[in-house]
Amino acid sequence: MVRQMKSFLFLFIVLVLSETVMSARKPSKSQSKPCKNFVLYYHDIMFGVDDVQNATSAAVTNPPGLGNFKFGKLVIFDDPVTIDKNYQSEPVARAQGFYFYDMKNDYNAWFSYTLVFNSTQHKGTLNIMGADLMMEKTRDLSVVGGTGDFFMSRGIVTFETDTFEGAKYFRVKMDIKLYDCY
Repeated sequence: MVRQMKSFLFLFIVLVLSETVMSARKPSKSQSKPCKNFVLYYHDIMFGVDDVQNATSAAVTNPPGLGNFKFGKLVIFDDPVTIDKNYQSEPVARAQGFYFYDMKNDYNAWFSYTLVFNSTQHKGTLNIMGADLMMEKTRDLSVVGGTGDFFMSRGIVTFETDTFEGAKYFRVKMDIKLYDCY
């Protein structure tokens, strides 16, 4: 009888401990909705020989000729970000970083950049990175951190190409959803 009680007690303790460990790994139900959500527009004007004053990005490497999809091209940018589609609107942030084309058989780029906010509405940064599968209608990139109003934020940025005028100009709608807000 004592042996059965010890076995039962041991089994009970193992079950309680395993449930504690399992429940620590479950995602919080409060994370199903973003704590912050806003939409911004990213404007990019590629440098050409006749637009030094207006250019906000420049290719620092040329594609090495491995396919027809700019594979290997690296672009550095300091692009204005607005709350509406109008490039002439007052920027609420700057997107500063780079992207490179990383697929030989279709258009695809990998982005890494920081949104630098310095407006009356927000101060601080959001760090964003991930693959931009350009042929998809929407693409999700990761928010991997932030500072100021966005201290240690994490979330998702959904890209949607809003306007594309060849290599000269493009505008991307960024739907930013933050799930960790401090």
